[in-house]
Amino acid sequence: MFMKNSTNWQELPIEIIKQGFTENRQFYECIICGREIEKGMIYKDGADLYEARRFMELHITRAHGSVFEYLIGLDKKSTGFSEHMCKLLRCFYNRLPDAQIQQQLGIGSASTIRNHRFALKEKERQAKILMAVCELIRENEVSPVKYIEPHATATMVDDRYKITPEENEKILRKYFPDGLDGRLTTFYIKEKCKLAVLRHIASRFESGRKYTEKEVTAILKQVFDDHATLRRYLIEYGFMDRTSDCRSYWLMSAG
Repeated sequence: MFMKNSTNWQELPIEIIKQGFTENRQFYECIICGREIEKGMIYKDGADLYEARRFMELHITRAHGSVFEYLIGLDKKSTGFSEHMCKLLRCFYNRLPDAQIQQQLGIGSASTIRNHRFALKEKERQAKILMAVCELIRENEVSPVKYIEPHATATMVDDRYKITPEENEKILRKYFPDGLDGRLTTFYIKEKCKLAVLRHIASRFESGRKYTEKEVTAILKQVFDDHATLRRYLIEYGFMDRTSDCRSYWLMSAG
């Protein structure tokens, strides 16, 4: 299954960016193209069989070469790398000896390459200090931003959950223009907006009550025509859960 990738991967933890995919209760999702691989399934590729995580890793290799190749191929505004630096970093990544790098890139001397390696390590150390300083600045704000607490059963809490009450109200007014009891205008929106919308939709269900699929569909149809997508996202993001035979659904968290 392919989908438009709306995840702001630049805000994800470094370890997630390095592996190239995010994970929730149902899927692994490629942060480059948005392809989803369902968990618990076995995928066949020629004569080989793969579990879902390994198949996602295979997808990244085949479709994108590697996460490194994707990142190094981003524009200069995103990376800050010159064309020459990108070539040099590719050589380092591919573990080419200095003599081969010197010949391949037409660099005058081996000492120049060693200086580039040293400068790269310096930038890495500086970047860590910069990140630490930025964290300390945020933590020392006079009036720290108050965000809505993520629901207790959220599957993966990240920057998408940083929604202030004011932002939440603005999002709901935009996508429920006829009032909070009205219909949703669209669900093809950013992930942060989806979370605000899903939280509100979840409030239409009663805590502690079991629903049949027909009852869930009837409630969601009042919200949006594509009720199946809403149901899938409510489960995927941990607002609702269901039995394996899909006969029974329930609200996991009203918040």
